[in-house]
Amino acid sequence: MAIPGARADMNLTVGDASPASQHDGVGRTRRARGELFGMWANTRMVVLAAMSASLYAAILIPFKVIPLIPGITELRPANAVPVVCSFLFGPAAAWGAAIGNMIGDTFGGLGPGDVFGFLGNLLYGLAPYRIWRALGGGRPVPETPLDWGRFVLSVVGASAVCALVVGWGLNILGFVPFSVLGNVAFANNLIAAGLLSPLILRVLYPRVERALLLYQDVDPHPGPSRSRAIAGLVLFAIAVVGGHLVGNLVSTGVWVPPWAWASDSPTRALEVGLGVAPFVLLAVLALALLG
Repeated sequence: MAIPGARADMNLTVGDASPASQHDGVGRTRRARGELFGMWANTRMVVLAAMSASLYAAILIPFKVIPLIPGITELRPANAVPVVCSFLFGPAAAWGAAIGNMIGDTFGGLGPGDVFGFLGNLLYGLAPYRIWRALGGGRPVPETPLDWGRFVLSVVGASAVCALVVGWGLNILGFVPFSVLGNVAFANNLIAAGLLSPLILRVLYPRVERALLLYQDVDPHPGPSRSRAIAGLVLFAIAVVGGHLVGNLVSTGVWVPPWAWASDSPTRALEVGLGVAPFVLLAVLALALLG
């Protein structure tokens, strides 16, 4: 005997459950991929990445005419953009920095070194918000001495890891010694981001916050546990400090680490490549732990 309305109720139940199930499935997939890759499943995060990339490239390109190391790097006030966008948009800024730098490099001529520029800028946009979050988080508009200390550590860490990767990669290719490019890139990043990003964030952050376009509003993701955050920060500090120290010592011929060996090359590409590689890998692992 048919029960009136039973089929309608059944259809209603199935119809109501399906969107929720689909939403949960997308959420689980995004979480499984992590912040950095899972954001590509969120349309608004993709748009924020595109905005970050276009802004970065638009400011990079005019300063190509003011080289610091001809054919390699130039004066880059635009280096404040990835840091600002990282605090605002999280992993979208990482992809924006990597893609924006690649776009900017097309105006100076693309080459094999741009692979390391892509990776270095990806980490440059990823590190600030992850370090800041691991150090306690909150609004990245420093007011107290403690806030300023956490902010400076975030900017210094991001500047150092980018310079580590770029300096290491271009020394491997034999273009520029790590002792030159690693230090110039670090200073270039730190000066631009350290001076400009606090001022820009003080203006932009409240407006983006009111518009509900912050990363935690668009694509919320839980931060690491306390123990994981501490481990990540310790490993990251060892990676960037150790990497820069080894890179400078090896590229100037002062020391060859026991896990590398000397070669006859005047660029010391092999020694730098093998000597600094463990620290680059450790920096990537540390940032993954902070995700």
